[in-house]
Amino acid sequence: MREPMARYLETGTTDMAWLEGWLNTVRARVAGGRVVRRVRVVSLPLSGYNRFGLWTAAFNNDAGEDIRYLARDGAAGLPEFDYWLFDSHTAARMHFDDGVALDSDLITDPTTMVELNYQRDAAWHRAITRDEFAAEHLDQP
Repeated sequence: MREPMARYLETGTTDMAWLEGWLNTVRARVAGGRVVRRVRVVSLPLSGYNRFGLWTAAFNNDAGEDIRYLARDGAAGLPEFDYWLFDSHTAARMHFDDGVALDSDLITDPTTMVELNYQRDAAWHRAITRDEFAAEHLDQP
């Protein structure tokens, strides 16, 4: 992902072949009746990594994933870490370095899972669509 991101930041576009495996997974899951969605909490002004993520989110959305955005200043009370919810019983706390996922810790504790599900719903209701957010922020340096 580092090379496509560098190319995007230099030229404003890049070859999306590196993401095609994930996009195919999303298409298959959505075709099978599953919901694939996420909220990205981002700081403003957008970093290069987040501008790239916002640009690539259009491809994710076209594949059927619903990515929404929430500015960090509107995220009070949400966890201070990134996580993926796979279902209502399992989550992964993600560890990143400069936008690259390093590893994750699985979370299955029922009390923690109730809290993470609640926080996901709270974030979802405060977030706006990728396109709305991009219209406001994608042209910022």
